[in-house]
Amino acid sequence: MDYVDSFKELAVYRAARQLSKEIFILTKSFPKEEMYSLTDQVRRSSRSIGAQVAEAWAKRRYEKHFVSKLTDADGEQQETQHWIETSFDCGYISKEVADQLLSQSSSIGKMINSMITKSSSFCKPN
Repeated sequence: MDYVDSFKELAVYRAARQLSKEIFILTKSFPKEEMYSLTDQVRRSSRSIGAQVAEAWAKRRYEKHFVSKLTDADGEQQETQHWIETSFDCGYISKEVADQLLSQSSSIGKMINSMITKSSSFCKPN
């Protein structure tokens, strides 16, 4: 693993930001009646993935806290997958768009789980 100085350099963090940006742009076209439900939920969960990764990075001095925050990040990415599927079910996005977003989210989940598996290499004392 290459050492990084900041959570901003983590590939998983960059991928999470990209996903949340794409979801934000996409949800601008959702019906107004979804503003305080589906639109809000998918934006919130997708934005929380990167936030949880950043928080995990700040807590890496304590491996159990690091893993706990990464587990929260994975929960948020799985929730995001649910809302993407709901968006498809409601006809707000195409199958192609849903599949692409689900693939991105799944890839982020794999990166998070890899970090959890290798948590000790992120949490070595300085």
